[in-house]
Amino acid sequence: MPEARYPHPGSEAWCGARDSLPMLLGAAPFGVIFGTLAGPSGLSATATLAMSLCVFAGSSQFIALTLLASGTGLAVILLTTLVVNLRHALYSATLLPHVAGLRQRWRIPLAFWLTDETFAVVSLRYGEPDTSPHKHWYYLGSCLAMYSNWFLWTLAGVLLGRSIPRLEHLGLEFAMAATFTGIVVPMLRRRPMLAAALGAAAVALAGRWLPYKLGLMLAALAGVVIGTALEALEALDAK
Repeated sequence: MPEARYPHPGSEAWCGARDSLPMLLGAAPFGVIFGTLAGPSGLSATATLAMSLCVFAGSSQFIALTLLASGTGLAVILLTTLVVNLRHALYSATLLPHVAGLRQRWRIPLAFWLTDETFAVVSLRYGEPDTSPHKHWYYLGSCLAMYSNWFLWTLAGVLLGRSIPRLEHLGLEFAMAATFTGIVVPMLRRRPMLAAALGAAAVALAGRWLPYKLGLMLAALAGVVIGTALEALEALDAK
């Protein structure tokens, strides 16, 4: 087996943050536009920053803003964001073999900080064949970089939204689509991932006219179900 690529916890953490840099840049305008839109949607500056600190899920935060602005009830908002975040069940299942031996003081914060961007970076690191016992520090470095980055750009959006009129109309939301495209495409190398992406895309397209973002909810659910089912079939075939 190859020797450890990064022999110390600190170097693993630093490299996790460094390798997340493209994701940090992609998330920056995403955070700005969220902070900008939160005020017109009815959230105070304090509530906006608290959402980024305590929820830390960009797509769910945007959906929650849309539903809040339309006067949707709390139960629908919670259910919608729950379904949208079900994709994290697949992420967790993929990373579980690598973190199962960690203590809860590691596993709980790493689970909270897990995002699409961190999963994309960390899954590649865990896939490398070297014998480093500190790969969870790489995971932590990516998490902390993404978490602080998201909060700071949310804060920038809150401040800029108050000083620059109509900032939300500058088209920054395109960064969301570009970022997720950059995350997803390199991962479509296995049948379950490809099938989950195609299935979710088809459902989202078919349900784009449904109210309360139900099409997005169904798309997320379809992707999780398809991916999980094919992962299970592959595991059975391998036995």
